[in-house]
Amino acid sequence: MRTVVDAVSPKMSSPRRPQARARVKSSPETMSPSSESQSESLEASLLRLVNDHQSSDIRLREHTEKSKKEAIRSASRVSDLLVDAVNGGVEECFVNEKRIEVEIRALKATILRFAKQTDQWLASTHAINNAIKEIGDFENWMKTMELDCKSITAAISNIHQS
Repeated sequence: MRTVVDAVSPKMSSPRRPQARARVKSSPETMSPSSESQSESLEASLLRLVNDHQSSDIRLREHTEKSKKEAIRSASRVSDLLVDAVNGGVEECFVNEKRIEVEIRALKATILRFAKQTDQWLASTHAINNAIKEIGDFENWMKTMELDCKSITAAISNIHQS
C-alpha cells in the first residue's frame, strides 16, 4: 500500500503557501502496469513542475529583494546628495550673514565715532559763533563809547572855549 508523498522538501517551501502533496492510488490491484508507470511519470512530472515553480519563485523573490535594496541605496544616495546641495547653499548664506553682521557692527562703531566728532564740531562752531557775536557786540560797544567820549570831549571843549 502506498502513502502520501511530499512533493517538496521543507527547505524549498514558501512561507506563505502550504507544501504541495501528491497522492497515489492506494490499491495496486486496480491499476495495470502501464497505468502504474503512467501514474508514476505523472507524479514525477507534477513534482518537477512544483519544484521548478518554487525555485523560480525563490529566484524571483531574491531578485526582487536585491532590486529593492538597490533602490533603497539609490534613493538614500540621492537624498544625501540633495541634502548636501541644499546645505551647501545654506552654509554659504550663513557665512555671508556672519560677515554682514561683522560689517554692521564695524559700521555702527564708525557711525557712533563720527556722530561724536560731529557733535564736537557743532559745539566748537557754536562757541566760535558766540565769540564772534561777542566781539561784534564789544566792537559796537567800543564805537558807542568812542562816540560818547567824542561828544563829551566836544561838549567840554565848547564849554571851555566859551
